[in-house]
This record gives sequence, C-alpha cells and structure tokens, in this order.
Amino acid sequence: MLKRLYRAVIGGLATAAVAWPLSLSAQAPSTLRMVMHSDLKVIDPIWVSAQIARTHGYLVYDTLYALDANLKPQPQMVAGHTVSPDGLVYTFTLRDGLQWHDGKPVTAEDCVQSIKRWAERDGIGQRLMQNTQELVPVDARTFRLTLKGPYGLVIESLAKPGSTAPFMMPKRIADTPGTQQIRDATGSGPFIFKADEWKPGDKVVYVRNANYKPRAEPPSGLAGGKVAKVDRIEWIVMPDPQVAANAMLAGEIDGNEALTPDLLPLVEGDKSIVLMRGTYPGQYTFRLNWLHPPFDNPKIREAVGYAIDQKPFLEAQVGDPRFYQLCKAYFICGTPLATTAGTEGRLEGNVAKAKALLQEAGYDGTPVVLMRPTDLPFLVNLAPVAKAQLERAGFKVDMQSMDWQTLVSRTNRREPPAQGGWNAFATSWGALDSSDPVISQNLNASCEKATPGWPCDKQIEDLRAAFARQTDMEQRKKIAAEIQARAVMLGTHYPLGEWYGVLAYSSKTKGWLPPMSATIFWNVEKSGP
Repeated sequence: MLKRLYRAVIGGLATAAVAWPLSLSAQAPSTLRMVMHSDLKVIDPIWVSAQIARTHGYLVYDTLYALDANLKPQPQMVAGHTVSPDGLVYTFTLRDGLQWHDGKPVTAEDCVQSIKRWAERDGIGQRLMQNTQELVPVDARTFRLTLKGPYGLVIESLAKPGSTAPFMMPKRIADTPGTQQIRDATGSGPFIFKADEWKPGDKVVYVRNANYKPRAEPPSGLAGGKVAKVDRIEWIVMPDPQVAANAMLAGEIDGNEALTPDLLPLVEGDKSIVLMRGTYPGQYTFRLNWLHPPFDNPKIREAVGYAIDQKPFLEAQVGDPRFYQLCKAYFICGTPLATTAGTEGRLEGNVAKAKALLQEAGYDGTPVVLMRPTDLPFLVNLAPVAKAQLERAGFKVDMQSMDWQTLVSRTNRREPPAQGGWNAFATSWGALDSSDPVISQNLNASCEKATPGWPCDKQIEDLRAAFARQTDMEQRKKIAAEIQARAVMLGTHYPLGEWYGVLAYSSKTKGWLPPMSATIFWNVEKSGP
C-alpha cells in the first residue's frame, strides 16, 4: 500500500566516491552510492520541472538566493543587495571566489542571462519580468534590476526552490532559448556532473568540486554553507524496490530515496539504517480541464469539490496514517498562508450537494475522460478512487490508463476528449510548489497562457498580481485567502490530501539535512567504505 508513496517524492540520501588520484588525499576517496526515485533522463533543470532534474540542479548549479529551513530567503551566490528608497531599484553584488566548473569566474552578465532564460520557462519568473523595466549588468560582479512599479516578490522569486528553480549558468549556455534543452551541465555548484560516466538506465556520477567556495554560515534548508564532504556521488538505477531494499540491507548502497512503505518493516529494525521523514509534505491534487464539457460549466466543476472526500484517496494511495494527513489548505497545512477559506462543506464527500449542483447545471451525462498513470506507484491508486467518487455523485466516467509520459504529453493537448484530449487527472506537487498563489501553477488562471487545464478568471489573476505587489505579510494572507476561496468555488483544482516521503540512509553516513524540494547532498559525510 505505502509502496506508492516512496517511489515518488522522498527526500535525499546519499552517495559519493570518485576515482581521484591518491596524490590528492592521504585517504582513499569516499563514494556515496544512492538509489533515487527515478532515472535522470534530462540534465537541463530549466527546460523540465521534474524533481530528479531539480535535485541534479542543486548538485551542479548554485542560486543567487535560497530558502533556509524556516522558508526564509537567504543570500547564496550574492554577498548582498541594496534597494533604492522608492523600492524600485535592486542592486546585487556577487560574493568573491565564485567560478564555473571550467575555471572561469562567475560574472554578473552570466547571472542576468540565466535569470532571463529561467523566466522564459517559469511562471513566477515570467511575472517578475513582466514587472521589470530593466535587468542589466553594471560591472563584473554587480547587476541591477529596475522595476516598473512596486513589486513584493523580487527576492522570493530568485529564491524559488520548487518546480523550476532559478539556477545560474554561464552566459554561453544560458544564451540557449528556454524552449531548447542544454547539453552542457557546467555549473558553479559543489559537485561536478561527469558526463563521460553518465549511463541512463544504469548510473549518474558527480564528483566534488574542489574549487567551490561555500558560504561561512552553517547549512540550513537549501541555504548556508554547501560543503561537499564526499569525493564522489553515484546514483544507481534500481527500478525494482525490493532489489533496492535488499541492497540497502546488504550495505551495497548508502541511501534509498525510493524505499517503498510496504518494505519499511524490513529496514525499521536494522541499526545500520536511519530513517528521516521529510519536513514538508507532498500535495495530491485533482486537475480539471476548463476547455471542454462537462467541466467548461462552473457549476459542474463546483460539484466535483463537493463530491471529493480526501480520506479514501489517502487510504488507498498511502495507507499508513503516519505518512499522510487530511488538509483542505491549497497552500499546504502548517505554512504561513495556510487557510480553510472557501472549503466549508467541501472535500468531505457531500454527495447530496454534488448531485443537486449537477441537476441545477443540467448535466447531460457527458463522460469525464479521467487519465490514470500506470507506471508511477505513488499515483496509481488515485484515479480509481476519483472514478468511484464522481460516479457516486452522478457523473459518467471513462477512466483511461496510460504510462506517465503519455499522460504528461496528453495534458498539453487542447483538443476535445474524443479527439485525444482529456477532462481530469490526479497528480502530486511538492509543498514548496504550492505554498503561495504566485508559485502555484494550479492557480494560474490566465486562460490560454495557463498551465494545462487552462483556468480562465480575471479576478484570480488580479488577486495574484496584487499578492505579488504586496509587501505586508498580513495583507498577503488576506489576499491568499480570497484567492483560495474563489479557486475552490471555480474549481481550478482540488487538493486530495497531503503525504510525506522518507529518507533512508546508512548509519555510516551523517550530516543529512531534512529534504525540502530536493535531496540535499552537501554536508553529508561517510565514515566507512
């Protein structure tokens, strides 16, 4: 049952060792060997938002700012910044000693172009650039961002950890259009990607960047000093969870990001293995397509919100109450913007209300084409629960099974369901992908420019813009509550509950930080072979 949970978003464990010449060290090089939740197929973390690519990104690249363990932005590549008295001009200065893996210095020009490329692909980046009048280098270590008007999310945007993070790249690479994959993974981060040892379907290799200059602060979340304490990291591909669990027990790997819950009893009593639950949960969501019947009708979308009952989804997909929680908050329970605004009576399986809304809307039995992924254990049981709940409320449902890549590709199709389109699907988002209304892709209601599902509502967009301009936290909370209440009523999407992943690592390693939006490998060290 819990098997589905861990193959998805678990947090980071460990693995590293490199064939360094012995002259570099009096000791043999240390290698951390890790099983991740999936294989790395794309090395461009800007072109794709997959979690595995983001984890790769945090090893290889660095960011201007990063969130600490309390979700507060902290300087990372920058020494600091200044803001003009009118709040419109931000001047950033890079810290000393930054250099790319090829030995060339990191410059302001590199960072300006990296921000622009990231903003092509990322929603909050797009909004930042829409509010930016000018973004230019001033000298080799300084660049300036001038706003068109007040905007409250400049630093938060540059510290964004979820989905597509603003990783800095050399200008020669960042000049690549955002619509085109990069093939060169030269970064400035604490580890170097070994392209010559990368074997998709087998392993991914990183080596310690001896020239990386970490910050002096202690590590906290994705911020602070990123000290590489192992020489080599190997991500070993083991798609069979039982094989991976046995390898962990045998000491053949140092960490398992893909440990499935049903195998947890095998390792819980083993003193050589340490388990760490992630700090922040994932959020299961149900996404509706506004373009075609029946969900082009707002009353019918609203009926879905009443038909959904979160607990059966969590019981079917996760199973163990230690690793899930009911939560109606669109912005994740326990985070600053969490609210129940607009959810009263909804997401509790109110079948009578759902039926009444369907009757009021004149639902004519148009089938809901519900897509179900068959190859992702952490999602596979959600669609059957959705089918049962929708049918109980009076919907006709056509559940169609397919692999995840086919599903993702199909979500981009705007054609009617009968021509290869779709009506609904369930998926999972990380907490930091959903923690505010600007970051959340599900709340983008900009019509044809929105993410698949294409919600279209000027009021939500105006409120999101107001949230982005606002600098007072209490006012932001009020705006976020308004956005959630309207999103619940209109049916941009519906949360199905929250779940936690678990990091498993060898007791011969230490220094692990609780996972955030990616597995964190810096600060980890290994005491044995």
